[in-house]
Amino acid sequence: MNVINLLKQKMIKAPWKKFYQKGEMKIKVDDISIYEALKRSVLLHENNVAINYFGRQITYREFLNKIDKAASAFRSLGIRSGDVVTICMPNTPEGIISFYAVNKIGAIADMIHPLSGESEIKEYLVSTHSVMLVMIDVAYLKVKNIIKETDVYKTIVVSAKDSMPALLGLGYQFTQGYKISKPKKSEEYIYWKDFLKKPTSYLNDYRGDKKKDDPAVILHSGGTTGKPKGIILSNGAFNALNEQAKIVFKDIKAGDRVLGIMPIFHGFGLGVSINTPFVLGCEVIMIPQFNSRKFDKILDKYHPHVIFGVPTLFEALSNIKNDNLDLSYLKYVICGGDSLSSSLIRKTNLYLAEHHAKIKISQGFGMTESLAAVCLSFGDAYREGSIGIPFPGNYIKIVKPGTQDEVAYGEDGEICVSGPTIMLGYLDNEKETNEMLQIHKDGALWLHTGDMGMMTNEGIIYYRQRIKRMIISSGYNIYPSYVEAVIEEHPAVLKCSVIGIPHPYKVEVPKAFIVLKNGYNPLTVKSSIKEHCKKNLAAYSVPYEFEYRKSLPKTLIGKVDFKRLREENEARRNKDEK
Repeated sequence: MNVINLLKQKMIKAPWKKFYQKGEMKIKVDDISIYEALKRSVLLHENNVAINYFGRQITYREFLNKIDKAASAFRSLGIRSGDVVTICMPNTPEGIISFYAVNKIGAIADMIHPLSGESEIKEYLVSTHSVMLVMIDVAYLKVKNIIKETDVYKTIVVSAKDSMPALLGLGYQFTQGYKISKPKKSEEYIYWKDFLKKPTSYLNDYRGDKKKDDPAVILHSGGTTGKPKGIILSNGAFNALNEQAKIVFKDIKAGDRVLGIMPIFHGFGLGVSINTPFVLGCEVIMIPQFNSRKFDKILDKYHPHVIFGVPTLFEALSNIKNDNLDLSYLKYVICGGDSLSSSLIRKTNLYLAEHHAKIKISQGFGMTESLAAVCLSFGDAYREGSIGIPFPGNYIKIVKPGTQDEVAYGEDGEICVSGPTIMLGYLDNEKETNEMLQIHKDGALWLHTGDMGMMTNEGIIYYRQRIKRMIISSGYNIYPSYVEAVIEEHPAVLKCSVIGIPHPYKVEVPKAFIVLKNGYNPLTVKSSIKEHCKKNLAAYSVPYEFEYRKSLPKTLIGKVDFKRLREENEARRNKDEK
């Protein structure tokens, strides 16, 4: 950015600056990789516990040794700087070890949901040109059908029991593990423990010399059109978030326990609830699969100081029937991934108070394109129902939708974000990158979020609604146009439209309205259509309800009127509730 632009950027309004102490608005991001930032933390906290996985504790020194060993193994199998390695894992030590190991050698980690549909996994592997896959074994039946249609030459297979304590791992194998179909060892498939033996035959240097502006991670989202896209994030984006967290979360100390429930294939999970706690020297309690019925037992066992979650998790928390549950140890309870309803805010805060917690739930805002954390309601800037103020180094403005024109304080408009955690762009999609990332007259680069909000004259921001049709279910983004396209691939389907409908725990779930081709009957094909969805969509994207119609309402220009579908469905729901 030239001098003129830098001078212009100083003119950007920041009414929230009074909530920060002198010097906190500016953060310094060193020109290093994600791995190097973690290594600095290890040198400070090497005897602290880094990971707690079902009671098995891994210290920071052990953690780094495992990462270094895995990095050497990746290199011995041919991974070079700039290669893409896809990590298809839930929250297990192997998944996060792979993430840092890939970063160490200068390769790019492509993080995907292990419950993704078969065709989705193929699309992710092909679009990113991945050459290696780290996969949880439960994904094998989907992967085996498409892997030969990709550039992947080696798949590393991981079991959830690999890092469990011995007795627990044995119990897992007898109750669940034996049911899972697994590949035989071959040139194409290697198991994690065998993978880690590879470094003994590789003695050359395997460190990549990547800097803050180099691409490090690909996460997946729908962008502005709904078709899944790879979002490229830099080393600097993750390291900037760490520096911001040091200022925002002042009460987090080395050794504090953080509940790592948010998944590593999600920006909020990977950036906020996994990577940042490691850099702060915290103990991350890694939970691969959340079970609401056991939530109180998890809290009672680990006494986490920090909980990061989505509304679904806090709905589960506030429904726990345990009068003896003491939550006085909590320092932060942070909600992201979706907006909290006012009723859930009140319900959660009441539950926290009744169980001796001295804090309230804080709501944040962000999107994958900005590493999922842009602003937060905290400290003196806490306002119930708001999304707070921008993190240090971030700027937010509210503009008239479809323009770069800033609106007045108190007026609704599109939320735009500028700051060091903004994505580098969409993978192989210059057109949509340019639509999302725009240089304004102030000389700064702004991310147009597609979300509506309002800013007060104090700089407090309130989220309003999504401009796009995106559905958010339990914190996961669902893109109706993509679900529609998948359903319309079924031979019996003529037309489909998908809307979001309310759900008591997940906030929203998708509902599909389907018109069949002539000669097909819903009674004979509905099970086939549902199976088609389960095979080709992530589990959370499969429609919760299917409604079959002879036709769909149209707008004046002939497009399916999904707004009218939403209104009709709402009217029917209200009638049924009376």
